[in-house]
Amino acid sequence: MTTMKNLLIVLSVALLATSCRSTRNISDALARKDTAVVVVINPAESDSAKMVHETLEKIQANHIDFRTFSAKVHVDYSDSKDKKYDFNTFLRIRKDSVIWVSIIAALGIEAFRVTITPDSIRILDKLNKTIDFKSLDYVQDVAKLPIDFKTLQDLLIGNPVYLDSNIVAYKKDMDQISMSMLGTFFKNLVTVDAKDFLLTNSKLDDVDIVRSRSANLTYSDYGQSGKWRFSNSRGISITEKNKLDIGMEFKQVVFDGPVDFPFNIPKNYKLK
Repeated sequence: MTTMKNLLIVLSVALLATSCRSTRNISDALARKDTAVVVVINPAESDSAKMVHETLEKIQANHIDFRTFSAKVHVDYSDSKDKKYDFNTFLRIRKDSVIWVSIIAALGIEAFRVTITPDSIRILDKLNKTIDFKSLDYVQDVAKLPIDFKTLQDLLIGNPVYLDSNIVAYKKDMDQISMSMLGTFFKNLVTVDAKDFLLTNSKLDDVDIVRSRSANLTYSDYGQSGKWRFSNSRGISITEKNKLDIGMEFKQVVFDGPVDFPFNIPKNYKLK
């Protein structure tokens, strides 16, 4: 079973942190097909600005707004040091309030139970019979990411993250639309399906090229969960000094159903 540090990296998809080793020109990143239309956005050009605005609105229309969420998630984890982990988790969320995770080890034994709130983390290690309390800053330290509770929540739900209105390039072809946006922390190349505007890919590059980090997030196998289209299959590839790959397969997805968040601490557990 993986360490708690790696589990929290997986949970927060924390290694989104990001930038490629070369500073590719945005037009190079976008220009793939001769049949595609590539537009470099000029605020003075009302037609291009209107096109981008309409695309952003349609992407936002797919944003999952929920009260509660629950799912079973199968996680595959591997890195360039030949470490590989394969485990199941049970995930529950009450929007803007609490994220609850039960991590299952071999033979169906619960190894960890974790709760995350907007300002704190509790980690119940059932294998070593310890309890640990941390601030949400711990996720940022592990992830090396400016990540808050809302961002983590969106990552797990499958909503786009680090969207920015500063669109610097736009590309449209028959199958997909790509937009490159420049934010405070990241250059984000977002790709959506041209028909339904569902997110298919997000390529994040750290604006600080010295950090040499890049992350590629993929979203696929969309299904209908209540009134929402939900990505049941996710892929995360991160490259910095080492490479990390995470696969997440969601099952038993339920929105707005009854949920509870049990977290009893046995008396014989020690503070870590």
